[in-house]
Amino acid sequence: MERILVSSCLTGRPVRFDGRAKPVGGDLFERWRGEGRLVPFCPEVSGGLAVPRPPAEIVGSSPEADGAAVLDGTARVVTDAGEDVTDAFVRGARLALEAAERAGARLAILKEGSPSCGSRRIHDGSFTGASKVGAGVTSALLERSGIEVFGEDELEAVAERLHSLEK
Repeated sequence: MERILVSSCLTGRPVRFDGRAKPVGGDLFERWRGEGRLVPFCPEVSGGLAVPRPPAEIVGSSPEADGAAVLDGTARVVTDAGEDVTDAFVRGARLALEAAERAGARLAILKEGSPSCGSRRIHDGSFTGASKVGAGVTSALLERSGIEVFGEDELEAVAERLHSLEK
């Protein structure tokens, strides 16, 4: 049975920066939960950050800077007060990869928009709520390591991929 790494906040755990959860509902997600496929993980908490915590965004010299740039050392993750929390984000990403590898997960469903977990979209570093195309630190590391990452709004695509992996 294929396992799926999933952002803990999507399973209902209150681990987001604001102390809340962002639970995903629906038949597919609940079926996967019931089958024991889901491997909940919060890279930010595992990386050493508190709940709640200040909001953080990826900033770099390039407007396109995202999680890949953080991993490459050309961007960093900072809080809205300017505190550099890059090390915690990178540590959390590495721990997420280890958790996925231990579970044999080749797929991940992560929270879109997050500086850790965003897979298609992250905040733009301006702390204004604006977003841009890009991946978070954990998503970038998982993708580099061959784990396919999906956002919480792509459950049908995950189901299709699961079907093809389990043929």
